[in-house]
Amino acid sequence: MNVHPDHAAMTRMLDESPMRAIHYRLWALSTGGTLLSGVSMFMLGVALPLVIPVFHMRAHMIGLIAAMLMAGTVLGALLGGHLADRFGRKPILVLDMALLTIAAVLSALSTDDTMLLIFELLVGVGIGMDFPVGSSYVAEFMPQGQRGRMMAASISTQSAGMLFAAAITLVLLAQTQPNNAIWRWLLASEAILTMPYVVARFSLPESVRWCMSRGRNAEAARVLTLIAPAQAERLRAMGQGLGAEIHYVAKVPKKTTQLGIAALFSKVYLRRTALVTLPWFLMDMATYGVGLFTAILLGNLHPAGGSTNTIGRDLADALASGKVDLFLLLGSVVALWAVPRFGRIHMQLLGFAGMMLGMGLAFITTTMHGGATAHAEVIFIGFIIFNLFMSAGPNATTFILPTEMYPTQVRAFGAGFAAAIAKIGATLSVFLLPVIQADLGVPIVLILMSIVSLLGLFFTYIFRVQGRGLTLEEHHIPESP
Repeated sequence: MNVHPDHAAMTRMLDESPMRAIHYRLWALSTGGTLLSGVSMFMLGVALPLVIPVFHMRAHMIGLIAAMLMAGTVLGALLGGHLADRFGRKPILVLDMALLTIAAVLSALSTDDTMLLIFELLVGVGIGMDFPVGSSYVAEFMPQGQRGRMMAASISTQSAGMLFAAAITLVLLAQTQPNNAIWRWLLASEAILTMPYVVARFSLPESVRWCMSRGRNAEAARVLTLIAPAQAERLRAMGQGLGAEIHYVAKVPKKTTQLGIAALFSKVYLRRTALVTLPWFLMDMATYGVGLFTAILLGNLHPAGGSTNTIGRDLADALASGKVDLFLLLGSVVALWAVPRFGRIHMQLLGFAGMMLGMGLAFITTTMHGGATAHAEVIFIGFIIFNLFMSAGPNATTFILPTEMYPTQVRAFGAGFAAAIAKIGATLSVFLLPVIQADLGVPIVLILMSIVSLLGLFFTYIFRVQGRGLTLEEHHIPESP
């Protein structure tokens, strides 16, 4: 495979650049989707108990509304990835945040459970679109030595979003009388957070690597001067000299300028597709199922004493959930150090093992004398272990791996496909979890989540691909015959 020397020089500038202020700015503006995914998941989980009596909702509708948030991310991830590969990263980053803002406002203004279901679906579409586009954008801009750390930092904003949502929730619920519609303010707060992203993202430059993959080399050179200003003259000459030549590095032969879904299932990429889809599917089954209903699960395992009204119980459960979610952020901090040091695969294996241990411990506690209410501290420890290891391992690595496993021409679509498969797992989990809880009890939910985590560990090991220390292009150099 022949790569033009100027294209190779431009990717080296990206990979070998020191971290500059521009890197941090691009990173901060591209993390909105992951931040809002944490906010929306927590807010809906807390708002649902308040909405149930207002709309007289039954168990199946509760699960369906929660599932719509996840189902929307499936559609959004596929759509966002496809559009970003075709039209560029920047326009989709603006579009998805605008959609998310509108959907959050409409969700807060819902007058019945059907409207809430529809608008939560649209919230999910906006979040889902942002996942593959934001992750691809960060991966394509960050220097090689900092890519893993900055990608881990990106997904850590999901945990930060959940904690931020917990803080907003506690303030609102603590100052509210039992009978007003505080759930509307909870859902509307998402729109307040998204509006600054909509405005600021208009100032983002297009991805250098995407421009090169489309033959827009002059534009790529202009953007790259933001990162390598000392090379401005050289880059201008490179952009002019390259003309419309396309930068193409992939394990499959170049036949068209755009690869499609067929590339993901080609012989050389099939193992990678299995690696980025199956473990993420299982991770999201456990993570979103437990995360969305943490307040409800903890409330059932250890009911809040002395709280007789809905808001009082919801406040107590949200406080307990917020305490547990603190360890999501701690796990994210661990991931910033551990993922670059020990590698994506090792941390994913370790994380799934810890998730299995945490849910297993919580399950065993429910079978002990006196049940869960007599061993509340151990229950909390089980949830803490789950959140800590999930956030330090699979939550970061499943987000990072798809951006490295596919070439630029299909990177966002590949990441979107992986995210879509993962959100199918999340959708199934949040839809079925309330039904399983109602019919079989919380202990069965806990043991199922432990089994799901074990399967995630198994598939990660079976389909593991070691690419530690490789640049985005080195991941896709064709194997020698």
